[in-house]
Amino acid sequence: MKVTLSFEKTSSSDVSIMVDVLRASTTITTALDNYDKIIPCFTPEEAFELKNETNGVIAGERGGAKIEGFDIGNSPNAIKEFESESNTLILTTSNGTRILKDMDSKVLIGCLNNAQSVAKASLNLAKTHIDVVMAGVRGEFAIEDYLAAGEILYQIIEICKECEISEYAKEAISESRDYDKVKKAFHESRSGKRLTKLGYLDDIDLSLKINSSRNVGLYDKNSITRLIFK
Repeated sequence: MKVTLSFEKTSSSDVSIMVDVLRASTTITTALDNYDKIIPCFTPEEAFELKNETNGVIAGERGGAKIEGFDIGNSPNAIKEFESESNTLILTTSNGTRILKDMDSKVLIGCLNNAQSVAKASLNLAKTHIDVVMAGVRGEFAIEDYLAAGEILYQIIEICKECEISEYAKEAISESRDYDKVKKAFHESRSGKRLTKLGYLDDIDLSLKINSSRNVGLYDKNSITRLIFK
């Protein structure tokens, strides 16, 4: 099994794991506790249209801040606390949802919260190649995605000792082994500083919880559902 690490675009036509840890992939993983289906979309206007069609809850952000008129922002803590009878969440974000539409493979949603579970799921699904894809921030590298990807890659090689790991992936694994360093990097990253300024420090803390969830989102046919696997 080939295992690689990429930025924004996947190099695999087999299985990809999208990582936007602050916060889209963490929000999606959390939302699967309360919603049967998550529909990623790419503009606020599309989200409002989908709300009318599905009676879903609309969540999202631009620049980290909640979009005006939306039910909630792109916040895993807000997702946990929001009460609704709808089983559909419509989500638009600056980075994570944007890169999903260009992935030509089976796509899983990964973060620190589900690192072990998404690693197991990827190995169950993949035949030849798993690519962990960092979303980044507006086309630029994001240290938090790199470190979260490193944790997921570590969980993959813990299970698959014979996997062929790229050099880039090996380096991410090495950098992710010091949890104090990871925590500091999350808080001091561009995204971390912006979220702290906007009052979302608790979202950073939630995003840092390793293996706190068994939810694994599978993106298929323009929606995300919870993958059931043994």
